Amino acid sequence: MFQLGKTIVSEDILQKEFVCNLSACKGACCVDGDAGAPLLDEETKILEEIYPKIKHLLRPEGIAAIEALGTWHIGVDGGQETPLIDEKDCAYVIFDGKTALCGIEQAYNQGIIDWKKPVSCHLYPIRVKDFTEFAAVNYDKWDICSPACSLGKELEVPVYKFVKEALIRRFGQNWYAELEKVAEELKNE
Repeated sequence: MFQLGKTIVSEDILQKEFVCNLSACKGACCVDGDAGAPLLDEETKILEEIYPKIKHLLRPEGIAAIEALGTWHIGVDGGQETPLIDEKDCAYVIFDGKTALCGIEQAYNQGIIDWKKPVSCHLYPIRVKDFTEFAAVNYDKWDICSPACSLGKELEVPVYKFVKEALIRRFGQNWYAELEKVAEELKNE
């Protein structure tokens, strides 16, 4: 672990390798698990604003979950998160054949909205836990991502480079530049 500004960062994000492999996992992170995607305060407002614009892209069961639970809700751990369909699939998930995709991201890709998706999804496999004085930035190892770890190793892409855009989105360009310096220093040790 090392400190970078007001973050405590796991060295795993510099040392582990990862590249999503949707053809292998079929988007399992959007349909497995026991909680929705964690949301920042400002993201709850964005979901409320964009829902009418993206609703037509969502599955009927996703729409039903959102209409029953809201565009976001408080999860069992007390945090804000996306609602789930029958405590499994994210309510915003859609399918391309057997592959789960983010309906929000599809709307973004189609130019319907200008928000890509919750930053927690964009950052994955990095999870950020906010505390009063700092944020912990950790690598989250999940069995369903084994194909992504294999592909990352094959392509030699460390986690922090795979999620560069998301890290900049969450912490800023200067923070990411400092992270790159730390990565280079560790590499040269």
